[in-house]
Amino acid sequence: MSWLDEVDDDEPDYDESDVRVRPNPKANRPRTKRRPAHRDAEHGRVLGVDRGRYTVLVGEDTDHERPVLCTRARELRAQPIVTGDRVRVVGDTSGDDGTLARIVGIEERTSLLRRSADDTDQVERVIVANADQMLLVVAAADPEPRPRLVDRYLIAALDAAIRPLLVITKTDLADPADFLAHFEGLDDLEVFTSGRGDMPIDRIGERLVGHTTVFVGHSGVGKSTLVNALVPGADRATGHVNEVTGRGRHTSSSTVSLRYRNPTGTGWVIDTPGVRSFGLGHVDPDNILRAYTDLAAVAEQCPRGCTHLADAPDCPLVEAVAEGRLGERGAARLDSLQRLLATFS
Repeated sequence: MSWLDEVDDDEPDYDESDVRVRPNPKANRPRTKRRPAHRDAEHGRVLGVDRGRYTVLVGEDTDHERPVLCTRARELRAQPIVTGDRVRVVGDTSGDDGTLARIVGIEERTSLLRRSADDTDQVERVIVANADQMLLVVAAADPEPRPRLVDRYLIAALDAAIRPLLVITKTDLADPADFLAHFEGLDDLEVFTSGRGDMPIDRIGERLVGHTTVFVGHSGVGKSTLVNALVPGADRATGHVNEVTGRGRHTSSSTVSLRYRNPTGTGWVIDTPGVRSFGLGHVDPDNILRAYTDLAAVAEQCPRGCTHLADAPDCPLVEAVAEGRLGERGAARLDSLQRLLATFS
């Protein structure tokens, strides 16, 4: 008799279905990387960000338009959500006091205005999303204009494919002609001047209709004053310039999106806090050259790695200006381009 014949027929048969599974003590579902589709999500525009809470305009341009306070979904914790973002929102989107909805998705952005802590820092900080215009506010005096800071704003705008506009305030205190001469070579830079009792609100407002315009500028130049004049009820804080340091005091402490209206239409104004530095560590210098379309065509003949600066060897741009082939305007435009590119040298 073999050992198989000695097996007790009364012993139960076991298979894999008899394996004991330890019960889940928390009685919750196992984690999964699959996320719900949120097909019922509503679309909205981020109007402002404050300490991890987002004010989102839901139902824009409808009879049910309302601001909704939101938090962000866990899967978005590594992504920046900034003013101007278009997002998808679920939860209680009534906008009633005490309610809180949740942002579960960010729509594709058309533009990003960014800066870094300094020129060596490759970590970018997103300021606003989906703006198509930048209105740069500079004072003719008190505080004195800072051409290098203006250059940096313009570079950031050109890198983001955002159209720049320039407003010179306090022209009753100083003539801005010498300052403006530095920017004559830049394509499509429209300039507005503003003095005491002579603020071109209507002309500036015409450029805001149909656009999302981010307002930027050094502290104390009158940016918030201009925003308050354009958007009644905005109530953006205004300040003064320190008589000792000549610097403006930071007044606007957050970035907010405000709707602009006039008889011809509407637009969006995004007001940002004043800054005293603007790092460009994230910018591709080639994007600056593309803003000078006529010079870019000549630069196609440049050797690889050409800086286009005055001391660049065998640079067709420098040679063309020296030989007078680009005329006085071309020379002015190259000077403007070289000043911007010198930031990266």
